[in-house]
Amino acid sequence: MAVQIHTASPQPQARDWRRAIGNGLRGRCPHCGQGRLFRGFLKPVDVCEACGEALHHQRADDLPPYVVITIVGHVVVGGLLLAEKYADWSMGLHMAIWPALTVLLSLLLMQPVKGGVIGLQWALRMHGFGGRPDTPERQPLPPAVQQP
Repeated sequence: MAVQIHTASPQPQARDWRRAIGNGLRGRCPHCGQGRLFRGFLKPVDVCEACGEALHHQRADDLPPYVVITIVGHVVVGGLLLAEKYADWSMGLHMAIWPALTVLLSLLLMQPVKGGVIGLQWALRMHGFGGRPDTPERQPLPPAVQQP
């Protein structure tokens, strides 16, 4: 009788997440670093024009705004507290500077942060970037919920 040995499929090669995030922050393809990542302000391309890597799998929906809010909030609140402590500004000056700075920083940071999130998703093979479809795994129902 012949003996068959079944081995698991080989693990895919690890992707450098630092390089992928850096490429994404610069608005470049996380795979090659050459092709553009965005065709509009926040609209990513479907396929890299330089290397052909499929980028339509990305699901950078809610995380980039949360990251931007955290960064901008720390900068603006820190600046506001420093200005209150060390400067004698009028309320009108505060109302002119801080909302404008908040909007400006948010607009400047949104695209790079979204690119970094797409790069992280690519590096970790999330949402279809690993070659498998992004489908939830079915879990069996607990015994108390199962139908007779």
